[in-house]
Amino acid sequence: MLHWIQYIRGYVTIKVWGYSVERLLNLCGNHDILVWGIEDHGDYHTMHISIEGFFSLKPLLKKTGTRVAVLHRYGLPFFMSRMLARKIFVGGLVCCILFWCLASRFIWDIRIEGNSYLTEDVLLDYLEGRGVHTAMKKSELQIEPLEQALREDYDLITWTSAQLKGTTLLIRIKENDMPVYETGEQKESGRGMDITASLDGVVTYIITRKGVPLVAQGQSVQAGDVLVSGAIPVYNEDNTVRKYQFVEADADIILRYEKNITLEEAVAYEEKLYTGESIGMPVLGMGEKTLSFRFLGIPYDYYDISEEKKQLRLLDHLYLPFYYGKRTVQEYEIAIKKHTDEEMRELFQERWHKIIVTLDEKGVQIAKKNVTIKKNDEKWVLNARLQLEEAAVKRRPSRTVQTPQEDESGQTEE
Repeated sequence: MLHWIQYIRGYVTIKVWGYSVERLLNLCGNHDILVWGIEDHGDYHTMHISIEGFFSLKPLLKKTGTRVAVLHRYGLPFFMSRMLARKIFVGGLVCCILFWCLASRFIWDIRIEGNSYLTEDVLLDYLEGRGVHTAMKKSELQIEPLEQALREDYDLITWTSAQLKGTTLLIRIKENDMPVYETGEQKESGRGMDITASLDGVVTYIITRKGVPLVAQGQSVQAGDVLVSGAIPVYNEDNTVRKYQFVEADADIILRYEKNITLEEAVAYEEKLYTGESIGMPVLGMGEKTLSFRFLGIPYDYYDISEEKKQLRLLDHLYLPFYYGKRTVQEYEIAIKKHTDEEMRELFQERWHKIIVTLDEKGVQIAKKNVTIKKNDEKWVLNARLQLEEAAVKRRPSRTVQTPQEDESGQTEE
């Protein structure tokens, strides 16, 4: 505690020499002038003394015939005087502290953990749509409504947690083990749901569990046609429709349709040959703006640019809206080459395999296919005529005509 008091008030280290240093020390004690840390160096003594005590030494020095010199200065008064002499530094330090305090009121980094089916880009776009983005004020963020909205808008998400750590918004989520997909329009309250065709085709399989089937196996249908109606008619004794009972139609329906696929691949292609020449330049950025420090133009005709950036942070979670890094420009030359027949076959096999995998992921089965390949010196062309089968159906609210009883009561059903 005494050390801090001495530092706040300020003190100096002095060198004392002359005829009667011992008498000077005795007079200091008689006049309540505190000195400490006294060391004898033979021809002179060193000691610590407060600033007030130092200015009180003048009459005592004359009386004892001693001399004094200041060796070192310590304490807050001397520090403040040095700072006041460096106005630009002090101003910059104050501005830095003010900027730090101001920047800590905003969100500069958003992190998402626990997502698997939902990509980070999808979730960031969703947050952007709800007004949650970097450079927004922390005070504008409502965490509980955000957590609830994520659970309500994504059936895959079963649990959410959002919290602020410094200038970082950390969002943790948990997803269902099995993804949930939307298969059609949701059932409206009090109404039935029809099953309709989503494309033109032929019905190859139909099993109805609930609702009224309106098509049979082997029948051609067009997109939008009702295959199974969710409006079940209730008849009068004279076989006229008295009313409709509405249900959500349920059936297994497979449609067969034709699809033509054409793939083209040029025999000649351009290949990048990197020369090994490159240019590196430092990069600074703030927000979406980036500045690279190179005043001369890029001397290459063809080049690739790669960039590595890091966000500036002061603590573990205190991110600032500044970026730094390096931009690399690599030169390359373009060489015209030609694929061999074997390479062309591999390219078509790879592209065709991707098409098959995509169809399989969508639940589409290939019932029949006819594939031909035409080739010349310039390009190869693959033509495929496919017969595909899938459950190409969707749901929509049931639509019926008015019955005589509904006309009389004034109630209508669309």
